[in-house]
Amino acid sequence: MSFSIKDRQKSIEEVKKQEMDVLIIGGGITGAGVAVQTAASGMTTALIEMQDFSEGTSSRSTKLVHGGIRYLKNFDVEVVSDTVKERATVQKIAPHIPKPDPMLLPIYDEPGSTFSMFSVKVAMDLYDQLAGVTNTSFANKVLSKEEVIERVPKINTDKLLGGGLYLDFRNNDARLVIENVKQAAADGANALSKTKVIGFTYHDNGQLSGVKVEDQLTKEIYDIHAKVVINTTGPWVDTIRELGKEEGFKPMMRPTKGVHLIVDQSVLSVSQPTYFDTGRHDGRMVFVIPRENKTYFGTTDTDYTGDLTHPRVTNEDVDYLLEIINHQFPNANVSIDDIEGSWAGLRPLISENGGSDYNGGNSGVMSEASFNQIIDTVSGYLNQEKTKEDVEKSLKLAESSLSEKGNSAISRGSSLEVDNKGLVTLAGGKITDYRLMAEGAVALISKILKEKYDKHFDLVDSSNYPVSGGHFDHTKVDEKISELTELGQEKGLSKEEAEFLANLYGSNTESVLTYLNEDIPGLSQSEAASLMYALNNEMTLTPVDYLLRRTNYLLFISDQLDRIKEPIIKKMAEYYGWNNEQTTSYRLELENAINESQLMNLKKEN
Repeated sequence: MSFSIKDRQKSIEEVKKQEMDVLIIGGGITGAGVAVQTAASGMTTALIEMQDFSEGTSSRSTKLVHGGIRYLKNFDVEVVSDTVKERATVQKIAPHIPKPDPMLLPIYDEPGSTFSMFSVKVAMDLYDQLAGVTNTSFANKVLSKEEVIERVPKINTDKLLGGGLYLDFRNNDARLVIENVKQAAADGANALSKTKVIGFTYHDNGQLSGVKVEDQLTKEIYDIHAKVVINTTGPWVDTIRELGKEEGFKPMMRPTKGVHLIVDQSVLSVSQPTYFDTGRHDGRMVFVIPRENKTYFGTTDTDYTGDLTHPRVTNEDVDYLLEIINHQFPNANVSIDDIEGSWAGLRPLISENGGSDYNGGNSGVMSEASFNQIIDTVSGYLNQEKTKEDVEKSLKLAESSLSEKGNSAISRGSSLEVDNKGLVTLAGGKITDYRLMAEGAVALISKILKEKYDKHFDLVDSSNYPVSGGHFDHTKVDEKISELTELGQEKGLSKEEAEFLANLYGSNTESVLTYLNEDIPGLSQSEAASLMYALNNEMTLTPVDYLLRRTNYLLFISDQLDRIKEPIIKKMAEYYGWNNEQTTSYRLELENAINESQLMNLKKEN
């Protein structure tokens, strides 16, 4: 299926002349998830994004599809149960993207530790039952101190007791978004990036009739009309809501900033994702994750009030993370000069839910007695000495105690509401929950279309509806990747090149391989095929779109950038017919993105 600049122009013409059933503002994971479901259900759909798809927040996560074990800090079983169930659903509909990658959780004998050796075993056993991985190769393991050191040789051994090993999944966040967008487009959605909402339009009765947008490529201004308009803009939710000049407007978002830093594997080597307390007794935890011969770590979790479009990594962010990493890996001596890449992203938290709980739990504090009671009860349940009712009673008592001390956990919080002018807003949530959030929103959209316009739709079963690239048996991922790898090798690629494409594109790999006859000076066959597929099938409009969000070159394969960036710019200039001024502008945009990722300005200051 083609999804290119030519299709973009067709979509613009379509949305100008036809009232859509639904218009989705915001092309991150939430908006993309809504678009998949509305388009597959037969609703005429427009999806608009002011930047590139996933550029704002959904390409800036920790790049994991969490099972939510951190919520077992306060034994929030309901949240963990929902999260692991939804994680399995995401793996089913996008089987080429989330990949199992067990997480190591070191346990220390220090004040404020999240888990003890006993409680982590109870938590992991409960987690495995909820995740349905008991008696499988992914079942948890308790590790001795020596086994933890064997897996992570440079880890701090002072007061180290041992550790836990449990199932988690790595994720390619930007790829998950673009595959959802591509599926929506394949089902008839008009998906437009670089299209900014600058105002609303209204019927004579004051009800919302659509939006006024500005094309960020051509600066053309035009209207898009729709029966239902939904705001899925993440941190920008209030910005869009403010356009409606609603009486008594009250902001609902309180974004926090998360920063991640990348170093070479030779600087900091871990055999698998590792998740540990900061050691600062601040109730937070930090991830250290291997990827593409690199290691990245984060995240910070600080309130943010700056430019939503361009959050930056600061010296304070770097100092915070380096202090934690060098405490946890005392012989690594990581410095700012070792940092090869970075990213800063915003979490679209809902302010009414209270303090940030990125690291799990909520703003209440569980008493030692309540905690120990739950440990005993759950342990008894796992040993078949207690009933499910005993566990539920224990949890309810603790939940009641917590609710008196603080607000509900913010990261579980999502909001779906309709204002008095008809604007639907879907806010908050987590990447893992995107499909479930979208399902609720689409049910509401369908209800509005039925009640106000007498339009009836049979809603797609989105839990069994694969996104682009995921059209194969999700229970046979390894077999499918091997099959696609062999196909690439038959066409002349090395095993490493073919496997890279198969993992990146899933069932679309065969389409990518059709571009192997492209000759782009300076690029290998596989690199040329990937670029041409991105231009023709993934609405890749700038070099940064390609190198940062369609692929991971800018973050995790940055040592190849000097070799490939100019051939890519030249090919894109030829493809799009850029003049010298446009080409220079996009080249500068890429250089700025590289320099920012590599923290060149901060390194100069140091």
